[in-house]
Amino acid sequence: MDITVKIKFMKLWEKYFNKAELPIIFYYTDEYKCSSWAKDSSTFNCVIKLISGIRGGDVRCFSAESELCPGGRRYLGFASEIMPDFEYFLSCGIEGKVRGERYKKSPEIVREVMKFAPGYKAPARFIVFKRWDSLEEGDDPQVVIFFAQPDVISGLFTLANYDCIEPDGVIVPFGSGCSTIIQLPFVEKDTAHPRGVIGMFDVSARPFIGANEMTFAVPINKFISMVNNMEESFLITPSWRKIQSRIK
Repeated sequence: MDITVKIKFMKLWEKYFNKAELPIIFYYTDEYKCSSWAKDSSTFNCVIKLISGIRGGDVRCFSAESELCPGGRRYLGFASEIMPDFEYFLSCGIEGKVRGERYKKSPEIVREVMKFAPGYKAPARFIVFKRWDSLEEGDDPQVVIFFAQPDVISGLFTLANYDCIEPDGVIVPFGSGCSTIIQLPFVEKDTAHPRGVIGMFDVSARPFIGANEMTFAVPINKFISMVNNMEESFLITPSWRKIQSRIK
């Protein structure tokens, strides 16, 4: 990690977004030493719940041995299988066997939706999460994740589209909370035009974040271009200052 990038962003973030919450990052590595999460059958090990402490400054790490929900294991790239009867779980359920979340109208629709899911395998043994101000020289951030109020999301959305010809410099795909902050932005980094991802519309995961928060996740290559554009963009205009004055 180039520490000058770390410092530059923190200065500009405070300048244009007041002292809004700093983002967290993740990267995959074979070098990091971390312990697996202890198995606890009484706990629903949702990734969104488990990474909440990182927003407060903790450093957390997961591997294929970590105890996570089936979706979390899949969307972190540590498993390829889908839970049995997933098409019923996401739709109408099976009476007496599978609870239906009713996020999709029918099992048939779920089967078709899953054909669009990107193939994804963790490229290394561990995935490490840190808050931006905890970054060190040896770190290799691959995705930057903001948990933020709508005014901040508005600024990030507009900044991500600032140098884009395409109309979709930011996407809002259907998916689990962890897929929209981990899998999808990680896949975006290797595309010709990396995009930001707005997420956390997942009703099951929303209880683990604030009522007025969404997420904006972006590959590091796209993020660096956003940072480099900050001081010539709309952020220097009176229009933004009106919004900035409301950011807590």
